[in-house]
Amino acid sequence: MYRAHAGHLIGIAFVIYVGAAILDGLVSLGHGLFLGLIGLIISVLAGYLVQAALVKSVQDIRDGRADLSVGETVSAGTAVLLPVAGAAILAGIAIAIGLILIIVPGLFLITIWAVIIPVIVIERTGALNAFGRSRQLVRGHAWHVLGTLVLAWIIQIAVNIVLGVLLSALPLFLRNAVSTVVAGSLVAPFVALIVTLVYYRLLAAPPPQEPGYPQGPYAQGGYPPQGGYGQGNYPPQGNYPPPPGNYPPPPPGSYPPPPPGNYPPPPPPEGNYPPPPGNYPPGGGAPQQSYPTQRFPPQDYPEPPPGP
Repeated sequence: MYRAHAGHLIGIAFVIYVGAAILDGLVSLGHGLFLGLIGLIISVLAGYLVQAALVKSVQDIRDGRADLSVGETVSAGTAVLLPVAGAAILAGIAIAIGLILIIVPGLFLITIWAVIIPVIVIERTGALNAFGRSRQLVRGHAWHVLGTLVLAWIIQIAVNIVLGVLLSALPLFLRNAVSTVVAGSLVAPFVALIVTLVYYRLLAAPPPQEPGYPQGPYAQGGYPPQGGYGQGNYPPQGNYPPPPGNYPPPPPGSYPPPPPGNYPPPPPPEGNYPPPPGNYPPGGGAPQQSYPTQRFPPQDYPEPPPGP
């Protein structure tokens, strides 16, 4: 994707970095601590604007084409610049403290907060809510995310070293300006592409299974088996297919007694049933029933004709 849309991605970063460099140069014409602070703020905001705009651009070109122009992409990034800058500054302070005190907490924070900027730009989440959302997405995939980030850092460091060697003949001020624009325009789109693709992969990945919940086919619904037969569990009553798996036979005496209560008497043994109700003749047959009789009045019928 980077090779197919390199011109579009590099163009977005180049426009922002050049504009920031021009503003910084104009501010640096004056002297004073206040003007120097303004130039630093412009450079920092330009870096965050590049990240936000490039994440928006990667979201746009995921279908294989760029529907937004450079200006529209930069405008979309400007709309979320403040929450992106706020979240990035807070994360940077916490990560720096973690790396200075103990390296492991810093790496942990870098991993769980790896996709806070894509969360803000794509999901339009607030700066504080982005931290929890990023941790939720990274959960269960931390090692994969950390390995991807380390690879991106190695590539970024290598590019900066090569540019530093190539620009070593220039004066220090000009070398820093050119290195910032060139390295930012080349590396920032690559890093933004990696982080945004990591976000989409985490979004499509199945959520991790919580401990204590069933794994496998019972995880999506139904009643989870609490163990195999022979561990105090009874198979369901009725004509159901047996659950998949090999279960050991139940050992004798391992089932708890039934709860106290009034239960109907057990059925009689087979072959010794009591006679059904009703009057049956001795030789069998249907039971005898009595029906009411009805009398009819006598009638006079003619005599039949004499026969031969």
